[in-house]
Amino acid sequence: MDKKKLVLLVFALLIAAGTALAARSLFMGASAPKAEAVAPVPQGPKVLVAQRALPAGTIITADAISFQDWPKELVKDAYYIDGEADMSKLLGTVVRFPITAGQPVTQGTLVAPGDRGFLAAALGPGMRAVTIPVSAKTGVGGFVFPGDHVDLVLTQQVKGTEGDSLKASETILRNLRVLATDQSTETESVDGKTVVRAFRTVTLEVTPRIGEKVAVAQTIGTLSLSLRSLADNQAQFEQILASGQVKVPEGASPEEEERLLREAANRPVEGSTTYVTGGDVSRFQRSTRPSTRDESVSRAMTAMAQTSGIPTPPQGVAAPATPRGPVVNVTRGKETTAEPVGK
Repeated sequence: MDKKKLVLLVFALLIAAGTALAARSLFMGASAPKAEAVAPVPQGPKVLVAQRALPAGTIITADAISFQDWPKELVKDAYYIDGEADMSKLLGTVVRFPITAGQPVTQGTLVAPGDRGFLAAALGPGMRAVTIPVSAKTGVGGFVFPGDHVDLVLTQQVKGTEGDSLKASETILRNLRVLATDQSTETESVDGKTVVRAFRTVTLEVTPRIGEKVAVAQTIGTLSLSLRSLADNQAQFEQILASGQVKVPEGASPEEEERLLREAANRPVEGSTTYVTGGDVSRFQRSTRPSTRDESVSRAMTAMAQTSGIPTPPQGVAAPATPRGPVVNVTRGKETTAEPVGK
């Protein structure tokens, strides 16, 4: 073979081999991209944030707040920092200003029990605080704590003139929020467990009109607390939501809508009361109101009039005054009257 042709053939083979290696490297590089190093994101401290919308007057519970990672450059001195704040001391405090969901909780927005203005901060707009005496029997054995909701039951005894009486119990108010027991607005805990203790007074959140009703009810009979289930509050919240009882302004955010609905669900309820009489409990008790002195006098006057021939006035018409001293029956046509004898 010619020497010149042999050199050309070897050169062509070398070029083909290089081309194949270059194509192989190109395909392998496209299928397996080179990983790029990602700069680590700096982790900031954990700050205390609201888990849901907290209107003014909300009593802080464990499910209302939690710690969350927060950018270091956005942390402020007023924030509660994980590891520095005592979570147990924050439970039972009251929100002074509204806090939206996800917003950091600042030290100026919470009022601790015992601080000046705590009870006033716990009250909702337009609400009042009233205190009633209770015992272990009328106070659910001490299983009532600040933040719970209760119904108010009035037990009374209506006495008659003939020695009989009617015993009755009536639920006069519903869904009252407990603000304090005795003079304590916080729940005592030992080793993470709530301590049940006896108390002699309970402070409730009411409207001005309901406060007047409670004051009168204390003079009528004995007041007892009936503890409401948490499920009842949620059911009432859903009922208000479905019925449209609350008018939400146009353009309101979801947090504002939830705040308005929750305020409505927490308001006390009056009217449509239920009651039980002694006759509903025992067949040997009355189920109707006994006669009073006025009714007994009215029946006696009617009997006297019928005996003496004086006609009984129609129902709804006042009976004539009974004459004093000796009288004589005078009949004029079909009408008979009792005329007093001259003095």
